[in-house]
Amino acid sequence: MSETIFEDIVVLDLTTFVTGGFCSLMLANQGAEVIKVERPGVGDDNRHSGPPFIDGESPYFWTVNYDKKSIEIDLTTEEGTEVLYDLAAEADVFIQNFRPGTAEKLDVDYESIRRQNDDVVYCAISAFGQTGPWRERPGYDLLIQGMSGIMHVTGEQDRQPVKVGLPQTDLITAMWAAFGISSSLYRRERTGEGEYIDLGMLDAAIPWLTKQAGKVFAGESTGRMGTRDPVLSPYQTYETADGYINVACLNTKLWTLFCEAIDRPELLEDDRFETNADRVSHMDELEAEIERSMVERTTDEWMDLLVEEAGIPAGPVNSVEEALYNEQVEARGVLTELEHETHGDVPVIEHPLNFENADNGFENPAPDLGEHTDEVLRAAGYSSSEIESLREAGAFGS
Repeated sequence: MSETIFEDIVVLDLTTFVTGGFCSLMLANQGAEVIKVERPGVGDDNRHSGPPFIDGESPYFWTVNYDKKSIEIDLTTEEGTEVLYDLAAEADVFIQNFRPGTAEKLDVDYESIRRQNDDVVYCAISAFGQTGPWRERPGYDLLIQGMSGIMHVTGEQDRQPVKVGLPQTDLITAMWAAFGISSSLYRRERTGEGEYIDLGMLDAAIPWLTKQAGKVFAGESTGRMGTRDPVLSPYQTYETADGYINVACLNTKLWTLFCEAIDRPELLEDDRFETNADRVSHMDELEAEIERSMVERTTDEWMDLLVEEAGIPAGPVNSVEEALYNEQVEARGVLTELEHETHGDVPVIEHPLNFENADNGFENPAPDLGEHTDEVLRAAGYSSSEIESLREAGAFGS
C-alpha cells in the first residue's frame, strides 16, 4: 500500500477563516496531521459564518476543515501557551494569520516558536505582509480583490466593478501558502534547516493578473469586459434559448468549424473577422452576429452540435448544484461522503491530485470544537491528571 506524501508531517494551524484553513486542508489531503488550535468556547469564526447551518454547524466550515483535529487552547494564559510550545516542539509546520504584531503579543511569533523547534517551517499569513506601509492594515478577500486589480477587470463594461463570486484571494493565498510550505519541507530534507515564510494576500493575488499585467506592460489600458477575453475572440459567454454557453475558439481551425456549426459560413468571408486580431478589434460586431444565431437553440442542442459533432471547446454555465452533481464529477469521485457522529453522512469535496505512486484523500469529517484536545495532549505525553490540572487552570478555557 502506498504512503501519503506528508505521512509523518505534523501541522499546527492557528489560523481562522480560509487563507490558512484551505492551506492546511491541502496538507491534510496529502496525509499531514493537522492540529487546529482554536479559541476556547468560540473556535474558528468560520464555524459560525452562515447561514445556512446544518444542526448548528456551518457546511462552509466543513469544506475547509476536513481531516483536521481540533484542540482548544487559551493563548492568553501561561498554561495554554506552554501547552502550545510543547506541541510546537514536535511539529513540522506552524501556520498563523494574525495581523502583524499580534503573534508577538501572544508570544507565538517566529522567534518564540523557533526557540522550541529550530527546524520548524513557520508561515505567517496577513493581508499585506509583515513589512511595508500597509502592514498593520486589516484586510479580507473583498478588500484584496479590489486592491489587486481583480475587480477592475471583473464585470460588465461601463458598470460597477464586481467581486468574483468565490473568496478568490483567500484561496489564492492559501494555495501559495501550501506551495511555500511544501517547498520549505523539501528544502529542509536537503539542508536540515527550517524556514520562515512571510506571505501577504495582496502579494499573492498580483501574480495572477498575467494577461492583464501584460497589457499594462505594453502601455495599454485594461478594464471590465464581461466574459470577453482581452486577446482572444470568440472566447466568451453567449445566451442560448434556455441558458448560457461558453465558447472558446483559440485558433483559425476552431473558428472555421464554429462558423460552419452555427450555419454562418459568411462570417468566414468577412474581413472584420479574418484573423483573431481582427476579431478582437471588432468584438462588438462579432458578438452581435454570433448572439443572433446562439439564441435559436437550447444549450443542450448547442452542446450536441458544437462539442459532440464539431469538436469545438464549449461548455454550459452550470449552477453550483449542477457543477457538483453530474456524470463527470461522479465518475472522477470528486464528491464523496464521510460519516460524522453527530451529522451522519456529510458531503466531502475531494482534492484533484491523483497520484500514481502515492495515496491521498480525506478520511475524516471536519472536527467539532475541541474534539481532539485530550487525544492530542495524550499523544504529546501528557497524563490524564496533567490534562485535568491544565483544564482547571484554564489552559483550555474557563
